[in-house]
Amino acid sequence: MNTANLTRAETAARSAAVTVRDYRVELDLSGARDHDRAGFTTTTTVTFDATGDRTWLDFLGPAVESVTVNGQAVPVDYDGARITLPGLAASNVVVVRATGAYSRSGEGLHRFRDPVDGETYLYTQYEPADARRVFACFEQPDMKAPFIFQVTAPVTWSVMSNRAAVGVVRHDDQQTVEFAPTLPLSTYITAIAAGPYHRVESVWQRGELTIPLGVLCRASLAGYLDADTILEVTKQGLDFFAEHFDYPYPWGKYDQIFVPEYNLGAMENPGLVTFTEAYVFRGAATAAQYEGRANTILHEMAHMWFGDLVTMVWWDDLWLKESFADYMGALAGAEATEWTDAWVAFANRRKAWAYLQDQLPTTHPIVADITDLEAAKLNFDGITYAKGASVLKQLVAYVGRAEFFAGVRRYFRTNAFGNTTLADLLTELSAESGRDLTGWAEAWLRTSGVSTVWFDGAAIVQTEPRPHRLDVGLYDFDDAGALVRRDRVELELAGERTPVTLPPAPLRLLNDGDLTYAKVRLDAESLATVERSLDRVTDPLARGLIWSALWNAARDGELAAERYVEMARAFAPAEPNTALLSAVLANAAFAIGHYLPAPARDRWRGDWLESCWASMYSAEPGSGAQLAFARASALAATVDGRRADDIAAMLRGERAAPDGLPLDPDLRWLWWTALAATGAATAADLDAALADDDTASGRTAHRRALAARPDGQVKADAWTTALGDTTLTNDHLDAVIDGFRAGARRDLLARYDSDYFAALRTIWDHRSIEIARRLVVGLFPASESLEPVDAWLAEHADAPAALRRLVLEQRDHLARDLRVRGDAPLGAAPGQATAVASSSTS
Repeated sequence: MNTANLTRAETAARSAAVTVRDYRVELDLSGARDHDRAGFTTTTTVTFDATGDRTWLDFLGPAVESVTVNGQAVPVDYDGARITLPGLAASNVVVVRATGAYSRSGEGLHRFRDPVDGETYLYTQYEPADARRVFACFEQPDMKAPFIFQVTAPVTWSVMSNRAAVGVVRHDDQQTVEFAPTLPLSTYITAIAAGPYHRVESVWQRGELTIPLGVLCRASLAGYLDADTILEVTKQGLDFFAEHFDYPYPWGKYDQIFVPEYNLGAMENPGLVTFTEAYVFRGAATAAQYEGRANTILHEMAHMWFGDLVTMVWWDDLWLKESFADYMGALAGAEATEWTDAWVAFANRRKAWAYLQDQLPTTHPIVADITDLEAAKLNFDGITYAKGASVLKQLVAYVGRAEFFAGVRRYFRTNAFGNTTLADLLTELSAESGRDLTGWAEAWLRTSGVSTVWFDGAAIVQTEPRPHRLDVGLYDFDDAGALVRRDRVELELAGERTPVTLPPAPLRLLNDGDLTYAKVRLDAESLATVERSLDRVTDPLARGLIWSALWNAARDGELAAERYVEMARAFAPAEPNTALLSAVLANAAFAIGHYLPAPARDRWRGDWLESCWASMYSAEPGSGAQLAFARASALAATVDGRRADDIAAMLRGERAAPDGLPLDPDLRWLWWTALAATGAATAADLDAALADDDTASGRTAHRRALAARPDGQVKADAWTTALGDTTLTNDHLDAVIDGFRAGARRDLLARYDSDYFAALRTIWDHRSIEIARRLVVGLFPASESLEPVDAWLAEHADAPAALRRLVLEQRDHLARDLRVRGDAPLGAAPGQATAVASSSTS
């Protein structure tokens, strides 16, 4: 039995028998700067009531030294994941002294050494269940309790937690910091950070409420931290949510810390929100990047209410926080910040993720059936986030905005500091809207799959009937030649066919305004109009919806991939919205690499590089478009070497870059990787580049570029390193995998196909789920046949459900590639029906 993989049934039984009163957690991080010391001392005192005479605490660490129950030492009964607690009374105080391990994978307490100045930084990341890597606890979201944290660390460090410090005792070169008790929290949103972080402070005020604000990053990144911009978005968001939620921000302070080697975009720890430091831009950044960061800031802020104040009982209802945060992030961005086109990025990035995920054989309802933690880990996906957010947007249209927010406010007041399920939310929304939402929830939240919607000349047809509230935009050319909406038809769809008479128009756009969640097809006349005049559509959201329709049709093989790429080449240079431009450029490159048959693929690789290269020069100097085309040129140059001499000359200062294009370190590494992948850069070249940028980002990029070189021994070394070097950090593992695959050199990589399938079970059994997922997904063979993966699935019906889910998803991506380019039918994997059923309960 894998006791680390907690199940829903056993945790429900535990929470029924145990009521947690409070925790005190003491961490000794005084030796953290000595990277030869693998562990730290952790002491947990937990007070709880129990109805039985035994239970267990969760802990993942090297050792448990002692356990006392109600003042009496008991034998340590620890299996590597659970500490058995015998002899319980009605009320109990348990003290566990243990050794935790510093993390290199971003799970638990991550430790990082900055190569620029040698300083050490720590931060925690727990979701869904890695608090137990730092302290012994009841690791499940419905066992909330107040926490007091006490941390011993070097005296020169900043030490932070969810609450403000209330006492500091200094002794020699160490300090012991004690923090104020938290309000009741689930274990996974507690947090610690420690190190010589750079800090910028401000405050947010609303009425009698004053909230201290902090923005933090590593000291060596301080020169790049645009804290004023971050704080502006933060204050705008707090104003927006205070007005719309009508529940005062409850967590006392609001620190936002940007940390290295982070596995996520961000995490909503109340009072100490963590972000990937990729959001600290070392060089030029597009408007889309700033907008994306603002969206993430607002997403995490929405969690202060959705997820932190009110938390799901178990991971089945993960959507109760993630879908809401995704929706609120876009809504607040569009209505409270300068990013008024936030819904454009949502339509083309977030919803594209949802559409992709919802067409996999492992798709699941928004309200999923999650039986254990391994399944929960994999459910942080496009369904839970983006589909759920899309459905909430439809729900707002369905019940009315005022009624929706009134129901949300009731939800907070009724369930503050508690745990909820779908039924609790529906109760409040139904009460305010006057609508029975049972049928709506069944159709949208408890079923899987995405509908495809089109106009057949007499009716709106949908493939998977659901109730939709949507608009049809009728677009025509104005006197200036712009393609603008002349009229809009409002519809409610029910059933497979909804008869409707639509006036003739050059362009009829279904789901105009993007109110619902469905793939839209363009009718023949509309497609012809778009193919000639897409750049004349003035509304950015309409353009975004058109590009989304085109991309979905190309992915489904209903629009020739070559036609999509032709339109991208024709219209991308004129696209002013950088979020939309970036999505189109990425999709076109993907279509060339995955959806075109070999002869067309080889021709288009060169043509696409030349197109991006020319647009890099013709774009407005210093613009986001110029930067986007420079990055697209780098990606295209990894599979076509015709511009290698030009790139090398620019990198070496022998040729001027396009006017206005900053050759910052990140762009330079993209181009060095392109040169490496096509054999135009040596190890010595890359070492020299590293000498010019010996930073954390530089070292990661250097690894990627080294592994990208098209040499058999280089690929063999990268393969061995990825599978065998357990000292690699999460970022460095990604770099090795990315470099191994760079250049799409099947002639060099095909030999590893059988090794991959032979290693899968070992990878899953011996690596953490985060690292195992990266290996399983990142090294999946881009072969020309489904036979190897089908054979593995048939022979490993007993493999863990989460592993089978990952393999099935990669198989489906490969099958789609083969089908769209005409190499093979989509087919079904052996045992797929069984596997889908098990994954939908995971």
